[in-house]
Amino acid sequence: MSAQRAPLSEGRWHFQHGPIDIVIGADGRPDALQVSHAAAWERFRTVLDELVGELAALRQPVGADPCTLRGAVARRMWSACRPYRADFITPMAAVAGAVAQELIGHYARPGVDRAWVNNGGDIALYLAPGRSVRVGLYADIARLDAAELRDGIRTDGWFDVRHESPVRGVATSGWRGRSFSLGIADSVTVLARSAAEADAAATVIANAVDVDDPRIVRRPARELKDDSDLGDLPVTVGVPCLDRETVRRALESGLRCAQALYERGLVWSCVLVCQGVIGRAGAHGGAAAGAPQSAGAAAHAH
Repeated sequence: MSAQRAPLSEGRWHFQHGPIDIVIGADGRPDALQVSHAAAWERFRTVLDELVGELAALRQPVGADPCTLRGAVARRMWSACRPYRADFITPMAAVAGAVAQELIGHYARPGVDRAWVNNGGDIALYLAPGRSVRVGLYADIARLDAAELRDGIRTDGWFDVRHESPVRGVATSGWRGRSFSLGIADSVTVLARSAAEADAAATVIANAVDVDDPRIVRRPARELKDDSDLGDLPVTVGVPCLDRETVRRALESGLRCAQALYERGLVWSCVLVCQGVIGRAGAHGGAAAGAPQSAGAAAHAH
């Protein structure tokens, strides 16, 4: 199937190609937006084939320098995951964020006030001086029902990201998400310098929100998806209602990981949610109380 695109309300665009499903929004002069959207579309049409061409290598653990990947997106994935190579991680941990980041560069031009590329909840941002964007947070995708989708999603909180902030990427991970997780977090949302870095960090922190408990159901990733980059690693497929002490221990494990990444300069801020319990790490400026799973950018400029 070839890449497809369709206009949405409020001047947004929907780009889709195979598993890549993106919504793009932007504000600014109509002529600048037209040029940016056209450039982003031309680049988007080539991304999936580039990734597929190196897929075997992208499913291998990040190893020692130098990076041998060729494509710009593939190399960005590898670089975002490199800080975590002491543990098992493949570049695929940053694929959604890296694709969003590749497209956002086409909006960094005079006449564009701000833009966001949302790749399934992993978001790359562009903000001109004096501009900001609000990113909504949804804590637990399991509670989402058809009525809420029809009547409007009620977010649990938000982040306001301003131009002067170092944040240009937002990503969410958790055991109920699109990708496998080793932990039990309902959601971990990370703000970082780029979408690829946020994606990798969210994966790592969500894996760390964990505890040994026989009630948690895990299965080898390969049994769920035969070509999974996680191979035989046990991934979470079921988490019962746990007692508060068990949840607290799991969340504290994730918070230690998140704070360590903040101190290394790998994340700016993050919110962790596990069975209704919320934890925060890093810088908290601009973050309202709440928690993630689906994230979207609102058209509210400052």
